[in-house]
Amino acid sequence: MIVLKNLTKKFDQFTAVDSINMTIQTGEFFGLLGLNGAGKTTTIGMLSTLLLPTQGEIYIDGELLTRKRTDLKRKVSVITQEYSMRQDMNMNEIMEYQGRLYYMPKKEIQRKSEELLEFCGLLHDRKKTVRKLSGGMKRKLMVCRALLTDPEILLLDEPTAGMDAVSRRQMWSLLKRLNEKNLTILLTTHYMEEAENLCARVAMMSRGKIEEIDTPVNFIAGLGKFAVDEAAENGTATHYFYTKEEALEFAARINGSFKLRDTTLEDVFVERAKKDEVR
Repeated sequence: MIVLKNLTKKFDQFTAVDSINMTIQTGEFFGLLGLNGAGKTTTIGMLSTLLLPTQGEIYIDGELLTRKRTDLKRKVSVITQEYSMRQDMNMNEIMEYQGRLYYMPKKEIQRKSEELLEFCGLLHDRKKTVRKLSGGMKRKLMVCRALLTDPEILLLDEPTAGMDAVSRRQMWSLLKRLNEKNLTILLTTHYMEEAENLCARVAMMSRGKIEEIDTPVNFIAGLGKFAVDEAAENGTATHYFYTKEEALEFAARINGSFKLRDTTLEDVFVERAKKDEVR
């Protein structure tokens, strides 16, 4: 279990993360959502101990996380937005290098590498250098590398950024299977469909603060489960309704074209962003 207590990070006079209080249960798939600059990556940075909090604490399984607690740090693996791998190394070499950093026995590195590469569908391409891999394959290799040391917590900062639709869906399937093995996953993403499909709960973050935490289903229900997109002179106007009957009754009064559909988490995110801009 991860517990954040009054977690704060300031850069000079700028407060990037402002007194966050949040609990992520063991084995939970949790999403952290917000516009650019909301504080998501900074929060990930503190959870990985790359950044130190200005105030507040992080607890993992009831114990205080610090840079000196190598036993707790070993429970956590991070996958960043950037491809942080040497281009001239092949998959075997990437995995071996990672294992050596953690003083793993060579036979254990080989066994785990083969197991993980097969699990991620990369085993037949293991001798390819990183520069010859597709974007999706690079992301999968980063997952393999992160899992080599058997972490209990996986931090994912925009893990599917730049991936095509097919590769993104493959990554979703992989992450679901990992979560089914009771791996705790914290995800930041700009793809709301990704969060809606993967996360049990999501936190809406704005200007360094956590505004609300709930399930995607509850967030959608709060806005209205049905949406009517009405064609207007200045673009599309979207209206939300709690029941399909209400949506159909409204749509029947529209003279122009319209579309009736289910509300998505992206709708929730966009509507919240509009309100945030007004503030």
